[in-house]
Amino acid sequence: MKPKLAILIAALIGAVSCGADQAEPGPEVGREAVAAALNDAVRLGFPGGQAVIDDRGEVWKVSAGAGDLATGAPFADDARFRIASNTKTFVATVALQLVGEGRLELDVPVERYLPGVVHGPGIDGGRITLRNLLQHTSGLPEFAAEFGATPAPHQIDYLSPQVRWQIADVPAILRSALNAPADFEPGSKWAYSNTNYVVAGMVIEQITGTSVGTEITRRILEPLALRDTYYPEPGETALRGPHPIGYSEVRGERVDYTDQNVSAAGAAGAMVSTGADLARFFAALLDGKLLPPAQLADMQQVRAIEGSSTMTYGLGLLRLTLPCGLEFWGHNGGIPGSLTYGGVVPATGRAVAVAMNQDFVDAERFPAPGRVLTAALCAGQPAR
Repeated sequence: MKPKLAILIAALIGAVSCGADQAEPGPEVGREAVAAALNDAVRLGFPGGQAVIDDRGEVWKVSAGAGDLATGAPFADDARFRIASNTKTFVATVALQLVGEGRLELDVPVERYLPGVVHGPGIDGGRITLRNLLQHTSGLPEFAAEFGATPAPHQIDYLSPQVRWQIADVPAILRSALNAPADFEPGSKWAYSNTNYVVAGMVIEQITGTSVGTEITRRILEPLALRDTYYPEPGETALRGPHPIGYSEVRGERVDYTDQNVSAAGAAGAMVSTGADLARFFAALLDGKLLPPAQLADMQQVRAIEGSSTMTYGLGLLRLTLPCGLEFWGHNGGIPGSLTYGGVVPATGRAVAVAMNQDFVDAERFPAPGRVLTAALCAGQPAR
């Protein structure tokens, strides 16, 4: 759900040659570059991958490698995969819809919505706002250990067999995380923390009286006809529909992590989608089909990220300046067995989703999927 930020930046801004044929990509412009970038990712050690490109409703796909190493079967055209932290953009969209309806406010203390819940060493829900949560400026400590890192006492390890199968008690996860001291004063810094979206999900459920999954379904998935996207039921472990095998490296061994209980990820990263659905979601969001203008503007009010001159973060949405100069809005996600990117370049209307069926690997291999994204989005743009 959360790679180290420096690696994430490297992954998303990997240099790729940009063609000079035209200023705006048309149908299947960049197919060869996307295929080359996917094949390079496989050559570096990813089992397989798929890119889905949506050019204002004209959808095309490129796959490479294997969706199943045992059989050699490729990714299915309509393959489902866990989108991990791309879930955050769906959750932020629901929260901002509630703001537009006057049921939530961005800049009031979260204590109003969850009395007595968000408290700990240096942590005070009376000083943390919904905006802080959605933008990762709350200072709340991270509940999920980095992939491969030794968990702190308050953290869970997503690669452990226990976490893989247990039905997670989200309030218990939050209580454990809040045993750690605050990372910083609310609003003073930016630091990615999945705990923010655990709390944001709880706020949505408190206000609506229904689950986050129910609200996402009726507010986003049904209106956009995203029929292959879903928020798993509590304790659900198998992927519905056609899907690749999802692999993870555990103590140097490649392990099948396709089936797992993602309840612990919750509002921070539990959802499943397809490339076509994910691309369509981001295109609709940035086209103003899901939020009123005022709330879309709120979502796009970005915060600088220390150490990066190319990436900033809004409310559940990152903005990235690509090597070809275009501005990309989207998100990324990683969970055992899956690494995904989704988003859109509003200037061209091209939306892209990239999925790899293995999660975080070493620093040499990890940037490869980001180069697929760049290849697709910078296709046809003048070289810089």
